[in-house]
Parts: sequence; structure tokens; C-alpha cells
Amino acid sequence: MAVVAIGEYPALPRDGVDNFHGNYMVIIGWDQHLMIDAPMAFPLPPDMPFGAFRDEVMPAAYAAHPDWSQIDWDTAEWMLDGNAFDPALEASLKDNGIGHKSVIRLKTPGLDGIKGSGS
Repeated sequence: MAVVAIGEYPALPRDGVDNFHGNYMVIIGWDQHLMIDAPMAFPLPPDMPFGAFRDEVMPAAYAAHPDWSQIDWDTAEWMLDGNAFDPALEASLKDNGIGHKSVIRLKTPGLDGIKGSGS
């Protein structure tokens, strides 16, 4: 049976920043720690300091992992949208170059999951 279109179907994205009340959807993943099996997404104000994101938001997602309390933040490695980056803790997410739907990866050298299992 032939199908006849009744007109154009406009694409209406539902994940734009306007649909998050001005917040950025920020996605974070912790490499080699698959006890938390997938990156997590948080709607965050663009003016939130990166330090508040690291010290207040991230623990809500990751503090249950036994490696969390052992992180040496001075050796932590960060990726932002596929590129290495060195966040300024006092600067806002926006001023750190983080945008709506940015992906942040955290790598913690020497911490490779429960007993080195990657989980």
C-alpha cells in the first residue's frame, strides 16, 4: 500500500537549553569505574563554579564507589568534549568552556575500579 505524506514534518528538538530553564545539561563519566555503569547527566546553571560541580554535584553520583574518597584531585585528568582540559575551580562552567550537552570525562590515575577491575 502506498503512503502519501500530508505535509512536512518539522523537527522539534526537545533537548535545547530553553527546555531546561536556562540550565546546561552536563554529562559526566568516570573512566575505569563501571560500578556506575553509564555517564550521568545533570541540569546545571552555567554560572555554577566548576569547584561546586566537582565538590557538591559529583559526590551525589559517585560517592558510593569505594575509590571516590581516594581520589587525588591534583593528579585527576579531565576531558571536555573529547579534548584534554584543566578546569579552573573558581570559574563558572561557562567560563571553563562547558556548554549545553557538553561531555566531561574524569580519569583518576592509580584508581582503576574495585580491586583494579574497572568496576
